[in-house]
Amino acid sequence: MKPANVTPRGFLRLLLPAAVLAIAVGTWEIYIRAAAVPPYILPAPSLILRTMVADWPLLSASLLTTLKTTLLGLILAVVGGVALAVLLSLSRIVEYSLYPFAVVLQVTPVIAIAPLLLIYMPQDAAVLACAWLVAFFPILSNTMLGLHSVDRNLLELFELYGTSPLQTPWTRFRARLRALWILRRPAALPAFLTGLRIAGGLSLIGAVVAEMAAGSAGAGSGLAYRIIESQYRLNIPRLFAALVLLALTGVIVFLLLSAFAHFLLRRWHESALAREA
Repeated sequence: MKPANVTPRGFLRLLLPAAVLAIAVGTWEIYIRAAAVPPYILPAPSLILRTMVADWPLLSASLLTTLKTTLLGLILAVVGGVALAVLLSLSRIVEYSLYPFAVVLQVTPVIAIAPLLLIYMPQDAAVLACAWLVAFFPILSNTMLGLHSVDRNLLELFELYGTSPLQTPWTRFRARLRALWILRRPAALPAFLTGLRIAGGLSLIGAVVAEMAAGSAGAGSGLAYRIIESQYRLNIPRLFAALVLLALTGVIVFLLLSAFAHFLLRRWHESALAREA
């Protein structure tokens, strides 16, 4: 059997997007040259590439700043979201008390929160908090969905075999922890990984929004700040170069998280199993 990554279907999944992208970029380049569009209105892809190479020391430092904020925000969201989801799944009282506040944080636009955070917190902490805020809820909600998606018959059977006439509150709590580890954990993994892929992109969005708010105030060093700076200076080629780097960063983060999810699920979950030819 041939590996899945060399099948005609897998080859087409790589070839078709690359072909469409090449056609779009080529059409863009031809139009700029044919219409003689000034670079301060719309730069050609070749000029954007040259600008990226020429300004790479400045852009790479800003890229590292944005990437650091994105990854730290995602890590904090994973730790906090999973921990809170486990806590809420163990206690209905805690769930009814705390979950509405998580919903409030999610539905409040981060663009409205960022200026307030920049007032009350140091700039780096405020940008990190924005990245964490928008990535936190997908992790929490998807992990809770997975923890609650266990077959009720399995849970009841598990509780039946663990029941004894001398149960105490501590033994009941231990039984819940065993059910959490043995039954709920595998059921929650696919949903958690889905939330992780969503949260990766949202963490980058939160970091960019906060950096733009900081850049409007004249502070910042990330890629979003370079976009604001280039806009003010009418350096449109650098603006597009920073946009391209942001887009590539988002794509790479999504692909890495998708590969991580496939690695964990490839041997047992239907969504990752190879289809028969």
